[in-house]
Amino acid sequence: MDTNEEKVSLLLEMIAFSTVDGKLHKREYDFLYLVADELNIEKEDFNDLFHQELPKIVIKTEFQRIQQFYRLALLMHVDQILHKKEEIAIQQIAVDMGLNPSSTKRILEMMKKAPNAIIPPEVLLNVFQEQQN
Repeated sequence: MDTNEEKVSLLLEMIAFSTVDGKLHKREYDFLYLVADELNIEKEDFNDLFHQELPKIVIKTEFQRIQQFYRLALLMHVDQILHKKEEIAIQQIAVDMGLNPSSTKRILEMMKKAPNAIIPPEVLLNVFQEQQN
């Protein structure tokens, strides 16, 4: 992540996604705060983000887009309730990011079967690289 603006944009996208089912669960909030803390966003600034609109900033590299997709997928699973609206929204977000739809679908299926929805990083990257070859 290069700039504070990019960090804030990623968090705003995650916040918007976390409420696509109409609720913000405590586990989702806690997960979002962990991400914010990793990005060195102060708690007060983080809480203010819930009252801001989502600016459009293009994520520069494919690796960063894959990372953001995976963060969103983890967020989708953190409350242990999978909503159809979340599945539709994450697929559309992935398409908007320029990620391969079949790769994202495979990752989401793998996450449903994995304990705690965690996929090893090398597996995640391999799924996207397979589609490029």
